[in-house]
Amino acid sequence: MPTLFRFLFVLAVIAGIVYGSMVALVTLVEPRERDVTVRIPSERLNPTPAQK
Repeated sequence: MPTLFRFLFVLAVIAGIVYGSMVALVTLVEPRERDVTVRIPSERLNPTPAQK
């Protein structure tokens, strides 16, 4: 039975570390805003009519 308690304790410590790191990321890291440019070929915007 002590092995089960040790296992659960290790899992709880790991979960606490993960939770603490997520809280630290949320509070300490500020995202940077930037413009995103996507080039679209003109063939996709103005398709040529089908040739008969």
